[in-house]
Amino acid sequence: MFFHVKELQFKAKPDRPNPIFANRLQEVLGGQFGEMTVMMQYLFQGFSCKGPAKYKDMLLDIGTEEIAHVEMLCTMIAHLLEGAPVAAQEQAVGANPMLAAIMGGTNPQHLIVAGAGPLPVNSVGVPWNGAYMVASGDLMADFHANLNGEIQGRLQVARLYNMTDDTGVRDMLAFMIARDTMHQNQWLAAIEELKADGLGAYPVPNTFPTQREDTRVSYQFWNMSQGTESQAGRWAQGRTPDGKGTFEYLANPTPLGPMPEPAKPHPELHNTGGPPSQIK
Repeated sequence: MFFHVKELQFKAKPDRPNPIFANRLQEVLGGQFGEMTVMMQYLFQGFSCKGPAKYKDMLLDIGTEEIAHVEMLCTMIAHLLEGAPVAAQEQAVGANPMLAAIMGGTNPQHLIVAGAGPLPVNSVGVPWNGAYMVASGDLMADFHANLNGEIQGRLQVARLYNMTDDTGVRDMLAFMIARDTMHQNQWLAAIEELKADGLGAYPVPNTFPTQREDTRVSYQFWNMSQGTESQAGRWAQGRTPDGKGTFEYLANPTPLGPMPEPAKPHPELHNTGGPPSQIK
């Protein structure tokens, strides 16, 4: 069960309307690393979590908070879209070529489809896609995906912060940036907690039997481009982070398989180089 509180988690009111910035905010609402993605990602991970109760509860806590962030962004976008009627905007654009270029950053669907409201799309109008979210059932894999989501989200919000001087917008973005700081630290802590609880280790998944992988190449770094500068990196020497091997640098790796032999094509597929068709 979910229970909605009418007050926003944080205020979402700009100093003035700005339909261009409303469209930019759509990225952190409905983009690949937007709030809709992390909201669904955390909730789906929580719904199917089979680990200890603390992990399930934590996932549902943060997933529910992300619903609040979606609500804040939707509210802010709606306020930014308030203002002059469409006809007045079009008249102003027609009289000023520079303004026309600026207005090119608006999304007409905000008015035509949503009636001056937010949309479940990114900043170029691509609809939000459920394929953006990750919920694999392996908490170690999922928590790393969550950390990346918060890193990418915080990066995008920080860039948006520098694209506006609107105090109201900046106040909300500053709050969201701070929450992303917390959430990055949260996932780092959760990863360490999984390790401490004996529920996660590298490589992921740690439950796959090591003897079933081709251990000859488990810790080899293959130099696959011109130059050998990569040999100086931590990934090419010393003990591996999982503690189970030692890095080996192959400066000139050789193929381990033969040249491929294409299968004979079926005549009905009409592939180039195939046998003449016997179909009459």
